[in-house]
Amino acid sequence: MTNTSRSLHHIVRKSSLQKNAPLLIMLHGYGSDENDLFSFSSELPAELFIISARAPYPMQPYGNAWYAINFDEEQGRWNDNEQATQSRDLMARFIDEAIAEYPVDKNNVTLLGFSQGSILSYAVALTYPEKVKNIIALSGYINKDILPEDIQKKDYSNLDFYCSHGSVDQVIPVAWARQTAPFLNSLKIKNNYSEFPVGHGVAPQNFYELKDWLSKRIL
Repeated sequence: MTNTSRSLHHIVRKSSLQKNAPLLIMLHGYGSDENDLFSFSSELPAELFIISARAPYPMQPYGNAWYAINFDEEQGRWNDNEQATQSRDLMARFIDEAIAEYPVDKNNVTLLGFSQGSILSYAVALTYPEKVKNIIALSGYINKDILPEDIQKKDYSNLDFYCSHGSVDQVIPVAWARQTAPFLNSLKIKNNYSEFPVGHGVAPQNFYELKDWLSKRIL
């Protein structure tokens, strides 16, 4: 099922529940699209109402991005944090739209992001903690430049994070990901961090672990 009437193009897998279904929103990585993560939706609990969203910035010749990553000889690689902040706020609005349109539980929203989608998921949750409950952040890191200034004053007591990374990731250094748990702990946010002996991807044992983690938190 495809829907384009809202702020982000997305595809949907309906829940086995008729109402108050736990909602899972998927955020793909840089240069990909909504079909990428959606490919393993059939392996996730039937109770989940799954939405896989397409990032707003089209790339050439194909794919999409939540924000531009620029490659400059002098500066090296740098992120367009203005676009990232806009996408963060756009996703917050999209969550509201999804809750209004679909038979889901507004108090049981999970974000699942990979790579750039993971970075965005961190930012959405830490900026709008009242909108989400669980966050699955795969192969990403926390970009502090797109977090709110009043982060120490927010109530994060409802949040729970599952974070994972490949120990030989050649795209996003594992050292960046290893800063995640200490940062979340400093805010007293529940979190689980795992590493797997792979590159920039999700190992089978990683998937089984996140599935088990999620299954215990959605019902």
